[in-house]
Parts: sequence; C-alpha cells; structure tokens
Amino acid sequence: MEEKIIALFKAKGAMKAGEVATQLGLDKKEVDKAIKELVKAGKVESPKRCFYDTVK
Repeated sequence: MEEKIIALFKAKGAMKAGEVATQLGLDKKEVDKAIKELVKAGKVESPKRCFYDTVK
C-alpha cells in the first residue's frame, strides 16, 4: 500500500488522506496509518496542514 501512496503523490501532488483513500479505493483509517509510517520513515512530508506529499 505504501508504494501505491507514494506513486499517487508523485503523479498527483499533495493530497489529503481522504482523497488518497478515495483514489486508491482503500479505507481512510488504513491510509492514515500508512501515511504516518511514511512520515516517520522520512518518505512523505506535510507541506501544509492536512496535506501530504513525497519529500522533495
């Protein structure tokens, strides 16, 4: 799932977790959890409140 999230950010840019869940057809809670892990790993950042994108 994390690879799909990163690929989506690269294709579409910054998005909210709910938008990611809708685009990928996944549960929002699962996407929230995956994004938090990606942020901890330094692969994803939050350029503004509630939005996430790949680290540039």
